[in-house]
Amino acid sequence: MRMSEGVEWAAHVCLLLDWLGDGRPVSTGRLAAGYDLPPPYLNKQLQALVRAGIATSTAGARGGFRLARPLEKITMMDLVTAIEGPEPAFQCTEIRRQGMGETTPKSAFTSPCAVNAAMTRAEMAWRRSLAAQTLADVAADAERDSPGLPERVRAWYASQKT
Repeated sequence: MRMSEGVEWAAHVCLLLDWLGDGRPVSTGRLAAGYDLPPPYLNKQLQALVRAGIATSTAGARGGFRLARPLEKITMMDLVTAIEGPEPAFQCTEIRRQGMGETTPKSAFTSPCAVNAAMTRAEMAWRRSLAAQTLADVAADAERDSPGLPERVRAWYASQKT
């Protein structure tokens, strides 16, 4: 399975919004600058987060984005679904009924496709794992792996021109 880079960008930006933590909206341009990302594409990811209720946006010169709820209330599955959509990663097209299976009686296909069943089990395990991890868990891991990270983030943004 391959996810778009938007999932990575959205996760990092959510952590960033939490670490900046003063409650003021942060513009797309400022968020993009922290990771040297193209603002228009990042804005698409941010709008998806707003539609999913993960972030809020404020229009205007002092507008921007902020988290709609605490990191403890946002799962990695929420984030993936916001960016990639809710559709399953695997789509069974029942090719077993084509080619050599074309003349097989329909009664031979009463049980679900074994390939589809295996992929569904794997995807459900993946989704459960993502649903069990909050962005607060991810933030704690990042902060454990890089002590002082939130302070460095705030210092970097404070040093940038507005």
